Amino acid sequence: MRRSTVLLLLLLVFSPASARAINVTEHILQNGLKVLILEDHKAPTATFQVWYRVGSRNENAGKTGLSHLLEHMMFKGTREHGPKTFSQTIQRAGGTDNAFTTHEYTGYFELIASDRITLPIRLEADRMQNLVLTPHGVLSERDVVMEERRMRYEDDPQNLVHEEVVAAAFKNHPYRWPVIGWMSDLRTLNPDDLINHYRSYYAPNNAVIIVVGDVNPEVILREIGETFGRISKGPAIPEGSAAEDGQYGEKRVTVKKEAELPYVLAAYKTPSLRHGDTFALEVLGNILSGGRSSRLHHSLVYEKQLALSAWASYQNMYRDDNLFYLGATAARGKDIADVEKALSDEIEKIKKEPPSDYEVKKAKNQIEASFVLEQDSIYMQARLIGSFEMIGGWRLIDTYLEGVRKVTPQDVRRVAEKYLVAERRTTGILVPLEEKKQ
Repeated sequence: MRRSTVLLLLLLVFSPASARAINVTEHILQNGLKVLILEDHKAPTATFQVWYRVGSRNENAGKTGLSHLLEHMMFKGTREHGPKTFSQTIQRAGGTDNAFTTHEYTGYFELIASDRITLPIRLEADRMQNLVLTPHGVLSERDVVMEERRMRYEDDPQNLVHEEVVAAAFKNHPYRWPVIGWMSDLRTLNPDDLINHYRSYYAPNNAVIIVVGDVNPEVILREIGETFGRISKGPAIPEGSAAEDGQYGEKRVTVKKEAELPYVLAAYKTPSLRHGDTFALEVLGNILSGGRSSRLHHSLVYEKQLALSAWASYQNMYRDDNLFYLGATAARGKDIADVEKALSDEIEKIKKEPPSDYEVKKAKNQIEASFVLEQDSIYMQARLIGSFEMIGGWRLIDTYLEGVRKVTPQDVRRVAEKYLVAERRTTGILVPLEEKKQ
């Protein structure tokens, strides 16, 4: 009775009538800079974000990690503003700032009172063209990134398994190397490569500005035109395409590392956001891993008590085909082979018999609720616009929920049968070693 009531409430709150087209103002300057503005007057705050169409996919073998390292260097000062000045200036004005790098893009953002929005506009325009990059400064920050990599990967067994699985899954696509870069590439990094990376990709015609909050679009466009509009258009940047050769059987990797418990990670090649099957795959992921009542948690953790955790994750925010993950950490004393088989059995169940109407409806409601509720934050509204813009255009946002709503139980069964097969799978196993005594 209680589950039915919750489901009914979700249906009422997130009915098709409640969805509305996103009201974004779009403008393109003569130098190619695209500006996207969304007014939200609930509070006197605004977020200013600059997204560059460059990530680890734009790097080459032997020179990985440039995009992430350049993100670090963007906080090291320009000819006008010295080291650490950027963040200090924003913080003194009562704001916050940060950045992120992915395979597809690099973004910088500030969250500040809307009456001070001109401050980040001037600062971001300055560092788009005037960043100070010296060999000594680059190598010094390179050492910081190397330490970050040690902490996040070399010292984290499960992250190390993930890295090895992705590297094995992709044979010739740049998705195969980590955003942070390989340690060997960082160690031999040439500062000139980073300088060329900055000059090639940090230009108005390769950037998108996103402003969300309590702003006047006309005023914002005028301010951006007076600052960013003066920056010369950069060299033409080719669209760039990367293709992955076919996979003809399962790939397996084993990682032996100091750890307490065994771990398994399976990754299947699946299409990305712009493919029609993306919606059914997202529903499938939620059915498998959408909370404690989901299939994987109920079966492996609660019922069979084989695992401490079990989950699924569909990675669709990419320009090219990416991966659908299944993972589990074995419970103490349990054989990881039994855990792996239990994960596979749950997939086979869906292939043989589609999920119930209730499961699919519940999954779609959870996806829609998450999608709508996270937009209460102006920062997340901007992140949503930016993510879709980088992958296929911000207008795809208006088609997203419509696509999810159309998914049927047969669609879920069909995509499981089509994509979650051994020929498209790469499996990684963590074999724990005893910790070495210091």
